[in-house]
Amino acid sequence: MKRYLTKSRFKLANDCPTKLYYTGKPHEYANTMQDNAFLEMLADGGYQVGALAKLRYPNGVEVTETNHLLAVAQTNELLEQENVVIFEPAIMVGNFFIRIDILVKQGNRFELIEVKAKSYDSLSPDIEAKRGGISSSFKSYLLDVAFQMWILKQAFPHADISSFLMMPDKAKAAPIDGVNQLFKIGERGEIINQIPHGLDTQSLATNMLAKVCVDQYVATLLTTPLEFPGGIGLIKDVAPVWASAYQSDGKIAPAIGTHCKGCEFKASNDSPLKSGFHECWKQALGWQHTDFEEGTVLDLWNFRKAQSLMDQGLIKLKQLHQEDIGDGIDIDRDGLSRTQRQLMQVAGIAPEYDAGGFYFDADYFAIQHTQWVYPYHMIDFETASVALPYYADMRPYEAVAFQFSHHVMDADGSVCHAHQFLNTEPGVFPNYEFVRALKNAVGDVGTVFMWSHHENSILTNIRKQLLSESHPPADADDLIAFIATVTKGGNREMVDLCRIAEKVYYHPDTKGSVSIKKVLPSMITSSSLLQGLYSQPTYGTENGIASLNFNQPEGFTWLTQNELGQWRDPYKTLKEYASAQLPADTLDDDVMISIIADGGAATTAYARLQFEQISDPTRDLINQALLRYCELDTLAMVMVMQGWQAFVDSSQ
Repeated sequence: MKRYLTKSRFKLANDCPTKLYYTGKPHEYANTMQDNAFLEMLADGGYQVGALAKLRYPNGVEVTETNHLLAVAQTNELLEQENVVIFEPAIMVGNFFIRIDILVKQGNRFELIEVKAKSYDSLSPDIEAKRGGISSSFKSYLLDVAFQMWILKQAFPHADISSFLMMPDKAKAAPIDGVNQLFKIGERGEIINQIPHGLDTQSLATNMLAKVCVDQYVATLLTTPLEFPGGIGLIKDVAPVWASAYQSDGKIAPAIGTHCKGCEFKASNDSPLKSGFHECWKQALGWQHTDFEEGTVLDLWNFRKAQSLMDQGLIKLKQLHQEDIGDGIDIDRDGLSRTQRQLMQVAGIAPEYDAGGFYFDADYFAIQHTQWVYPYHMIDFETASVALPYYADMRPYEAVAFQFSHHVMDADGSVCHAHQFLNTEPGVFPNYEFVRALKNAVGDVGTVFMWSHHENSILTNIRKQLLSESHPPADADDLIAFIATVTKGGNREMVDLCRIAEKVYYHPDTKGSVSIKKVLPSMITSSSLLQGLYSQPTYGTENGIASLNFNQPEGFTWLTQNELGQWRDPYKTLKEYASAQLPADTLDDDVMISIIADGGAATTAYARLQFEQISDPTRDLINQALLRYCELDTLAMVMVMQGWQAFVDSSQ
């Protein structure tokens, strides 16, 4: 079968031309982005934006053929009409094949419309950067349009073609309730319209979606050399090279750089699939597999000079010296700086700071500890940001808070999973009920802890929603006051444990990261206290740690060891537990239930519950998985806090 350079393949090649060789080979090469496009469209409601855009053109005709040649034939037949609007028309030129979202033909005039679930504000457009040129947040979308424009002009050289982006407009409020429930996904993945009788869908689409002419930006991109890993050139020059390589299954020579850090074709050591990432580096550098074990500049946490060092041939961590990283070897009373964490990655932990294979600033932590008040409230949110609003007067991409977990630590050392909240009912806007439940959970006493600033941002956004609400709930003033108290600047401002971790704790296993998914496993290997507490089946028992989701007479054991005596990651333990809870006849498309326990795919799970037709038993299983996963997130915060407190006690 002939292989064509499509929109998605062009984007992939622009990221890295060598990736064209690895893509489309799911049984040969690992690909972490497999099916990601659909999951992203599901999570942010992108498929809904596409469905709403079509309603703007009620006479539009969709090209339904999936076979390339048949789709082109159907498109060409439709284009014989003088005036026509076509959804998903197929255009083929040489080794190129594209499906345009919407093509409007009026005689010899064409409108090429690319529909994107990209936030846009018609009152304050940000397509152009403040210092001129195209903003980085829009460039990839405009390159997509430019590539399509280049092909369409080849197919119709004498046509007058204009290009547009169509996006949800944050400046426009929804005129009705339930816009985001107008489109559902059926059992076979088809989009099902659920439009109330009498609704003027054309006006709704015109109001909610901005149609922005991007001709000037497209012209710039078509006449400005495109920079990509390993080269530079105009689209008209580089695209044929990429198309030819993809068609012949030829491999474009790899150019390594910082773009490799997020490579989706990177396989773990125990994967049965090949690793494109490792193949590239071996080919470009002549490395063996053992070379990767020594660590590279890409492993440096939050490091901004990696490309510069790689250009100098400094790639392995052992090649680096202090001057390559920066100043700041002396640790002061303000905790670790970014540079100091990076230096520990390169040079290791200096003997005077080594607390047993890790670094911990007991003095800094003790100072912070004096400012905290028991009981400690550990909270974690799960949220979504969907393209189309829930209610009238709401705008696209307003935050939705659908879940929280809450653990409490008391001064006597006791711990319990005290509260939780989950509302995934389709079409129900949960934010005010969410804050109401959170307010009741954390009460008026005790320090509230979060991990990273996400919780602060979400509560701040909900406060704005309450303040702008035309029909606020009866307790709006109380909710607003509560949010002001616990968010930034409040007299009970939440403490960011991620920031504390950045300042006080470093373990080589984290590679400098302060993600709780990295900090927790390293803490477990470092803390005998945690090993003793959680290797026993006491979680969820009457005399152990109370739990809302792991209540079982025999108790739940979070910490176990593998055959090598290494402590296993609790998140992997949860994934195995979640998988074991699935019925034997669970369908393949229901593995989301177990994935939630490993990848934090709560937003996608929420989208499934909102927009898909799912059986009640499966819906219940997904809800249970969400509750367990969020509970572990706040338990992880408890574990880290317990470990740190034990480190302080042992240092005194």
